[in-house]
Amino acid sequence: MSQRGGGGRGRASRGRAIQKQTSSRHQQEQQQQQQLPHAQASTSTGAIRRPGQPTTQSSTGRGLIRVGEKGDSAIGQIGRGLEKLSIQSTAGGSGDAGAVAIVASGRGAARGKRILPTDIFVTKPSHVENKKGTSGIHKVIKVNYFKVLKATDWALYQYHVDFSPEEDRTIVRKTLLKVHQKKIGAYIFDGTVMYTSCRLSDRMVFTSTRQSDEQHITITVRLVGDMLVGDPHYIQFFNILVRKCYEVLKLKLVGRHYFDPRSKIVLPEHKLELWPGYVSSIRQHERDILMCVEISNKVMRLETLGDILNNFYREDRNRFRENFCNAVIGTVVLTDYNNNTYRIEDVDFSASPSSSFPLKNGENITYIDYYRKKYDIRIRNPGHPMLVTKSKTKDRQAGEGERVYLVPELCRATGLTDSMRENYRLMSSLAVETRLQPGKRIEKLLKFNKRLCEDRTIVQELSEWNLQLDNKLLQIPARQLLNEKIYFGGDVSANAEQGDWTKAMMNKKCVISPRLKEWVFLISERDSSLEQSFIPTLLKVAAGMQFQIDKPRSEYIRDDRPGTYNERLEQILSRQIPQLIFCAVSNNRSDRYSAIKKKCCVDRPVPSQICLTRTMTHRNIKSIATKIAIQMSCKLGGAPWYVDIPLEGIMMIGFDVCHDTTMKNKDFGATVAILNRRMTQYFSAVNVHHTGEELSNDLSDNICKSAQAYYALNKTLPGRIVIYRDGVGEGQVPLVMDREVIQIKKKLDGLYGGPDRYKMAFIIVTKRLNTRFFENNNNPEPGTIVDDVITSPIKYDFFIVSQKVRQGTVTPTAYSVVYDTLGMDPDKIQRLTYKLTHMYYNCSSTVRVPAPCHYAHKLAFLVSKFIHRAPDTQLQNTLYFL
Repeated sequence: MSQRGGGGRGRASRGRAIQKQTSSRHQQEQQQQQQLPHAQASTSTGAIRRPGQPTTQSSTGRGLIRVGEKGDSAIGQIGRGLEKLSIQSTAGGSGDAGAVAIVASGRGAARGKRILPTDIFVTKPSHVENKKGTSGIHKVIKVNYFKVLKATDWALYQYHVDFSPEEDRTIVRKTLLKVHQKKIGAYIFDGTVMYTSCRLSDRMVFTSTRQSDEQHITITVRLVGDMLVGDPHYIQFFNILVRKCYEVLKLKLVGRHYFDPRSKIVLPEHKLELWPGYVSSIRQHERDILMCVEISNKVMRLETLGDILNNFYREDRNRFRENFCNAVIGTVVLTDYNNNTYRIEDVDFSASPSSSFPLKNGENITYIDYYRKKYDIRIRNPGHPMLVTKSKTKDRQAGEGERVYLVPELCRATGLTDSMRENYRLMSSLAVETRLQPGKRIEKLLKFNKRLCEDRTIVQELSEWNLQLDNKLLQIPARQLLNEKIYFGGDVSANAEQGDWTKAMMNKKCVISPRLKEWVFLISERDSSLEQSFIPTLLKVAAGMQFQIDKPRSEYIRDDRPGTYNERLEQILSRQIPQLIFCAVSNNRSDRYSAIKKKCCVDRPVPSQICLTRTMTHRNIKSIATKIAIQMSCKLGGAPWYVDIPLEGIMMIGFDVCHDTTMKNKDFGATVAILNRRMTQYFSAVNVHHTGEELSNDLSDNICKSAQAYYALNKTLPGRIVIYRDGVGEGQVPLVMDREVIQIKKKLDGLYGGPDRYKMAFIIVTKRLNTRFFENNNNPEPGTIVDDVITSPIKYDFFIVSQKVRQGTVTPTAYSVVYDTLGMDPDKIQRLTYKLTHMYYNCSSTVRVPAPCHYAHKLAFLVSKFIHRAPDTQLQNTLYFL
């Protein structure tokens, strides 16, 4: 493995999915030809390792942090002509959905029959013919999709383009190829792959001259294959064409999306720029090819990492190295010269821009000279240290080095730091620009569409490919479910108007109200006066809900340092474990919160409540105290309300995963199950895991434990199990199907004594979407369901808007049923899902996802960020993590 300069390939970070289309033989040929003349880093100090030297630790003594690649590969969509493909499911049995092998033959095949990659993963169970619900009020809404009115229907020919000597800048590669457009004809080129509508020779060689240095470049164009309508990757051609249109509009690619720096919004008081941009994708949906466009924003900091280093040096010369490393390691930076983004892994203080390294031809050159000759950039700070990052996955597969060196002053910091996120003024300024109301978002979408449809160059480009985009937002059918009834203690009920029952629950009794006799109120001596007003208020609002709370035993500590809390809690809990510990803290320091939760969740398991002292003096203290009382009740096994589920013997389960914040290769998966029909009894479990195999084993084991907990409560095993699985990227769906679902079925078959003794559904929940809904230029009401037009032909999927959003545009939640033997029609599954969004006890309104999912996320987040260990099992039957 070798190190190389940050000049890196301009296309390295753009990991083109299109390259995955080629056959393995062509991939091998490409990898052999993609050995670029990148800089091999070496200095006179010997700090930068030589080619072949293993990467262990930088010369600063700081170990390199190995951060895995996190990009989710997109699931391809089957285009029109689905019936022309042979789809072979690898999973048998009713309701199973497995990986598919898609065989293209005849005119659509390249050099005989070719097996296309299996990233086209059909998850729609085989027995599902109609996935549309029926209940609710039918209506028509708009979505942020534009219909592709005309689409080319001829064969596309795909070519791979190589440059020798290698050229790393995509824009230069495009310019070099454009010289020969007359010989090639109409084409689309993304820097690596070229598409034409006319077949050319299998291999062509051209010569161009690079203007910057008069270097003669040999361009080799090789045929990869051809594709017809119906080829799973045919749709990707449209996306490449759209990217070309974005370049015509002078949009700038940052990472994977395009932004408009000419329309940037400058926030000089915060040293930030906000670049408006667009996230788009063209896919085959139920009956049409549709283009989804979402308004996006990129926060660009005006500071470079060189500026940040200089600031740390001025503030504290003795600790500037340590402070700089803590601030930049793990951050993502943008290098303007090649438009790449990198994650910083380490800082090498023994190297600098003045250090030299060998080029591929053996010539030594300093970074200063390299950037001056390559990019015409003058480096102003030759004494700065070098930033260490890793080459992209594609480079590593091509046999190139892992480490890449970057110059701090050429790296622009992106995104927001934690301190920025805690700056109320800054976040408010950003919210004004980023949280667009529906009407404003529609206006921006139509304005963008107008730019696409009226630019002469784009219109000509699209017409050459017989393409046309609709000039208005797509209208689709939707349904509005009726308001749910919320039931309180004493069988009192109220309607959840627009997904909110805050007013309706005032003075209502809880469904289950435990009595809190023994509890400890812990506060610092400095703030002890606050309890005189807060405790009576808390007891009064609790009594109104018939939640009986006795006066606490007050304990005082000399200061509010984490260690002080840890010592005092140990003293209190070692004598006698109370029912609950209440800690009043002066601010939201994470180390103090972590110390308290570790003590109360792991060392001495007891439900705990943490409250800020400033909250106790809030002007709406009565409302806040009510919410605190509900939380305390739930942590003791109480329940404030429920919705009616007209099904017997059903257990709903939520699962989510969070990454440990201290160890990047460690994850925590949390399972939360609802054990009774009124949804007032819970079971939870957390497991740490390092691989997907561990994850699937833990999930299946915990589902079996949930079923056993259900049996202990109800004296029978659940007849129906519905699993809502959050935290799955599109590229992980095959893994979830192949490992998790199969493993769960195997374990449950053993527990029940056979597959016919229970019914199960496995539903993937997706919160991060680019899809937006509009109803009369406003947000649609909670309970709006979409299960047609924009859904996928290879999924059993639907969208639900379950939240009422007052600021910005609401984002629907997508649900994909990948396994189903329940025997319930789609309408019942949709209604059950919506009902569950009412059962999250932390707020008296609906939430974005079903309550078990929300609880699972809450638990996984608590453990991964603050506890870093699985909590004690004594707490598993209560919602102690609220």
